[in-house]
Amino acid sequence: MKKLAMVFIILIYSHAAFAGGSFYPDAKVKINGLLVKTYDYNKILVTKVVDGDTLHLENGDRVRLIGIDTPESKVNAKLRRDSKRTGKDYETIAVMGKKAAKFTASLVNGKCVKLEFDVQKRDRYNRLLAYVYLPDGKMLNAEIVKAGYAQVMTVPPNVTHQDMFLELQKEARENNRGLWRE
Repeated sequence: MKKLAMVFIILIYSHAAFAGGSFYPDAKVKINGLLVKTYDYNKILVTKVVDGDTLHLENGDRVRLIGIDTPESKVNAKLRRDSKRTGKDYETIAVMGKKAAKFTASLVNGKCVKLEFDVQKRDRYNRLLAYVYLPDGKMLNAEIVKAGYAQVMTVPPNVTHQDMFLELQKEARENNRGLWRE
């Protein structure tokens, strides 16, 4: 029971540390004599691209990119809603979703990124909500919209970059980039 309580305390402390993002990369803190690795959201490794707008980080956190929406790559409830809304069949949407995920992975998979948070830090699925910055300083969210692999999806109160995203989407659409040429 004592070990279980210690693990629980470590998990709570670690979650609080991650939420604050105030630790240095690869820093270690001692809790009850155990060294616990902490992470800094100013430089954290992307270990997996789940889809065009969702990432996994080295600390186990999932990140949902704020302000954008890419097509789903697998049949699920959202893909069915998108199919009904757009009139496109499941397969067409899934193919577009795979293209969006591939584009996102080409920019960020296996790289250290910086996260910027808006008003809300997590969604109802406990994913971090963030604007993600690539090593060269470009914002991933914006690059995906600019290339035409995402549509703008603003969910208040996280609206900091909404105007920029709308302008990039208009440009991508007018120039038939990415999914707009489908």
